[in-house]
Amino acid sequence: MAKAMMDAETLSQNLKHFGGTEQYYKHWLGIQYTDGVKYLADNAQCYWLIDAIASHQPRLRRKHCLTEFQLWFLHVGKEHEFIKPKGKNAAVLTCWEDTPTKETQPAVIQQIPFSDFPLKEIKLFLQEKVLLLPSEN
Repeated sequence: MAKAMMDAETLSQNLKHFGGTEQYYKHWLGIQYTDGVKYLADNAQCYWLIDAIASHQPRLRRKHCLTEFQLWFLHVGKEHEFIKPKGKNAAVLTCWEDTPTKETQPAVIQQIPFSDFPLKEIKLFLQEKVLLLPSEN
């Protein structure tokens, strides 16, 4: 029986409690992820998000500025100031070298036609091939 998706408020509060990791989980595409990211994936039913980030790595690793650190954002809906899904897409996943600004272009823009992701946004870091929550950095 599949685990029910956690509501946004509870998930958001619980994610704040991750300040490190006790275990690293290996993704089949070569990256690893932390306890916090596993908790997110389990409780928001979003292993697809880890898959999406991992799938971009072969191309991104060829860019020197993105080999050691990547900033990933998933935005659901059109509430962000300038990171918005296009058309009728439900969400957009972007990768940045540094803090996003209107003047900079992301290294990756992946439109997501449908998403039941419970949060309006999530920020993740990929640091030296390990995907983690900002609080786990």
